Amino acid sequence: MSVPARQIRARYSADTITVYQAYPPQIALPAVAAGRFVAPFKRDRMTWIKPSFLWMMYRCGWATKPGQERVLSIDITREGFEWALARASLSHYDKDLHGDRATWSRQLKTSPVRVQWDPERSLQLTALPYRSLQVGLSREAVDRYVDDWVVAITDITPRVHQIRNLLRGGDEQAATAQLPVEQVYPLPDQIAAGLDASPDTIRKVPEQHAQ
Repeated sequence: MSVPARQIRARYSADTITVYQAYPPQIALPAVAAGRFVAPFKRDRMTWIKPSFLWMMYRCGWATKPGQERVLSIDITREGFEWALARASLSHYDKDLHGDRATWSRQLKTSPVRVQWDPERSLQLTALPYRSLQVGLSREAVDRYVDDWVVAITDITPRVHQIRNLLRGGDEQAATAQLPVEQVYPLPDQIAAGLDASPDTIRKVPEQHAQ
């Protein structure tokens, strides 16, 4: 069965969705201890959250890239996540959505949220023919993320290292078994349209929540 080109796949429950970020220890460890992002985390910078575990692994190189040595699993409210998506601007111009470049440029400058569809990644971190959503938060969105949306922060770096070591040892089956279970995240139709998501990701039927 083919995978739609643009859909959000994530681990989620009735109330929360899991996103991932990678940071150096001096940011990650205080955040885990406090259960929220605290200094030296900077609110005045755009912060990117990723619902896809494997895309995060591609980005941080299995927690080996400088400044990305600790991988955090962050449970945030679905209400907050959808607040961000409803106010997001695509990072690229789309004539069918925006009409003209000036309209898109104004939206990009004024929106507190930026989103982009990047190629999803395989267990070997190679590009797949369908996309994964990355969400960039700035200004008001960062404040809401830090103060209101975060429910729990977990350091999953040991699990990341375990999967990496299994892959290095050639045991792809065991590595796959350690991956979080991600399912298609159902979007309200207006949000899906604004993100240029594939039509069959729209929330039309009662949801089945990934645990």
